[in-house]
Amino acid sequence: MFKTSVITLAFVLAFAAGNVLAGNCNNDNFSGTYTRIDAPFDVFGDGSVVNQHVFTLTLNADGSARQDWTGFLDYAINTGAGTAAIGSWKCRADGKLVVTLLATLYLPVAADPNLGTVQDITLYRHQRITILFNVNNPNKLTRIQSRSRTYLPGADPTNLTGGTLGSLSNTQIVYNRIVASDADLLAP
Repeated sequence: MFKTSVITLAFVLAFAAGNVLAGNCNNDNFSGTYTRIDAPFDVFGDGSVVNQHVFTLTLNADGSARQDWTGFLDYAINTGAGTAAIGSWKCRADGKLVVTLLATLYLPVAADPNLGTVQDITLYRHQRITILFNVNNPNKLTRIQSRSRTYLPGADPTNLTGGTLGSLSNTQIVYNRIVASDADLLAP
C-alpha cells in the first residue's frame, strides 16, 4: 500500500511540475513584446531583392494587442502594403492564449494617364486574424493554430460571421520575448 501511495504521489507531483514548467496564460506574467523571424522574402520573385522581415507581437497588460510586420512597407507602390494588426487577447480556461487582430491590406493601382495620376495603392481587403498560443513560459509563446477571415473593402470586418473564412493552420511558430539587456552598452 505504501509503495502504491508513493508511486501515485510521485506521478501527481511530476504531472503538476510539468504543467507549471509548461507555462499558463492564467498564471504567467507574459505581457510584453515578442518577435519571430519570417522566412527570407524574395520581393520581386527574381532574386534581385531578398529581405529578412520580422513579426513583432505586443501584448499589453490591459488586454490590447498589436502585431507588426517589417515587410509591409517594402516597395509599397509596387507590391502593396498593410497596416499594423490591432486587437486584443484573453486567456482561455485551459491556460492557452487567444489573440484576435484586425488589419488592412492594400494593393498597387496603375497610373491613370487621363488624370495624370501616379501609381498608388488602394484598399484591397480587411482581415481578422485569430491566433491560439501555448504560453511556454513568460518569455516564449508558441503559435499552435491560426485562422483568418477576409472581408471585401466595403464589408464590415467587425462582423464575426461575415467575410470569407480561411483554412485553419496548425503550423507551430515560436515567438520569443524581447528582453531588455544592457550588454551592448557594456561592450568595449
